[in-house]
Amino acid sequence: MTSTLSFQPDVSPMESCPPSDPSRRAFLAGMGTLLAATACGLIPSLSEAAQRSYRPDDALLRDFRTVRPAPRVSVLTEDIENYIKYLRQTGRIAANEQTAWLVYDFTTQQYLTAINANHPYQSASMVKPFIALAFFHKVYEGKLYYTPFHRDRMEAMIQHSDNSATNYFIELLNRTSPHSGPAEAERTLKRNHPGIFQHTRIVERIPGGGRTYRNKASALDYHRFLHALWYDQLPYSTELKRLMNLPNRDRVYSGADGVARQTWVIDKTGTTARLCGDMGILIAQGRDGYRYPYTFVGIIEKARPARNYGAWKDARGNVIREVSSLAYTHLQRMHNLV
Repeated sequence: MTSTLSFQPDVSPMESCPPSDPSRRAFLAGMGTLLAATACGLIPSLSEAAQRSYRPDDALLRDFRTVRPAPRVSVLTEDIENYIKYLRQTGRIAANEQTAWLVYDFTTQQYLTAINANHPYQSASMVKPFIALAFFHKVYEGKLYYTPFHRDRMEAMIQHSDNSATNYFIELLNRTSPHSGPAEAERTLKRNHPGIFQHTRIVERIPGGGRTYRNKASALDYHRFLHALWYDQLPYSTELKRLMNLPNRDRVYSGADGVARQTWVIDKTGTTARLCGDMGILIAQGRDGYRYPYTFVGIIEKARPARNYGAWKDARGNVIREVSSLAYTHLQRMHNLV
């Protein structure tokens, strides 16, 4: 994508907008206030063009319809379960691998699928937006500051999945509390958002070589985080969205041939020799000119480290791309997407 992502900074660091009135979200407003804040050095400049980014018009976001109960078993659930069964039969997913999938449509406010969504799996680098959120809570509380240097380190952590940058922010959290950095991150998240991080466990820094297997979260935790992020119910939501929208090689859009190129993405991947995943918000383009956002979470976890890490990572990443394409096709039929 070639358009430019435009974010307005939070009116306050803890802005919260009710789901029933999306037109009130500051997420899609102009850049004037942002540029003024940038001059103060507290909000990062948005001069870089991101190929996955956009400058949307607030009027193009469709009002959400009345909430309807999520179907017990949807067509998408059946499609995904049949596809995973086929992959197991053909050996593309091994017997010692588990998967979890979740798709939530913001327009109808329905879970379109939630397979193994309550089970905690390894987080790998998908824990990094959680670390960022814990840090921003400390900034909101006045215990830490978000300087241009911190912005650069935050971009390294989220966009480039830099492990040393992640450990840097974990160490900052450590300085604000007698608890260890990982423990303080989890404590901060659960104290402020007990309803979101119900299955999240943060117990370790990123070890040498990136072999982090002990931090955990569920697909439902990721979705609840993304849902709150979308509605600006987190401190510095706008900045978190900007960070997660920076160009990267994701597994929900990049290489997912079934997802239209007009789709915008806010996401974070995670990879170890035992975990391949992605969690994000995809904002699809309808043929009627409106935008249709939805969350997508895909996780594949292996009981033992893969012998050929590179081949396993690529193969399982492609599985997630294929399921992302299935989800898009389902939403395409629902909303007449491009």
